[in-house]
Amino acid sequence: SAHERLADADALPEHIRHQESRIRDAYRFALANPESLKTIPCYCGCVNLGHRNNLECYLKPESTAGNPIFDDHAVPCGICVEITHDVMEMLDVTDNPAAIRALIDSRYSDRGPGTDTPHAVEHGS
Repeated sequence: SAHERLADADALPEHIRHQESRIRDAYRFALANPESLKTIPCYCGCVNLGHRNNLECYLKPESTAGNPIFDDHAVPCGICVEITHDVMEMLDVTDNPAAIRALIDSRYSDRGPGTDTPHAVEHGS
């Protein structure tokens, strides 16, 4: 299940560890699964902050696996967290990035401007 794909809560900054579980789990998922969110757009309007995908609502682009740099943007933003939880639920059903992206686009594109997120590159193409 998606909860098996979460980073240890101790890896989060203290102020994020103290958020409600839905927010905390979204950060834990982003930290453990950056590739799963790099091809997912966000529709909260964060494109105006320069975000390029849902991952950047949690981790700044200069983050590395060994040195995560957290972004607090998703803490007060329900749309970012909703999108991430939908990805987590979809990963329990399919590992097809295009299918997950299609669901997110259809479910959220009317919420606001989306990030300019490239589609996943299909393996073998």
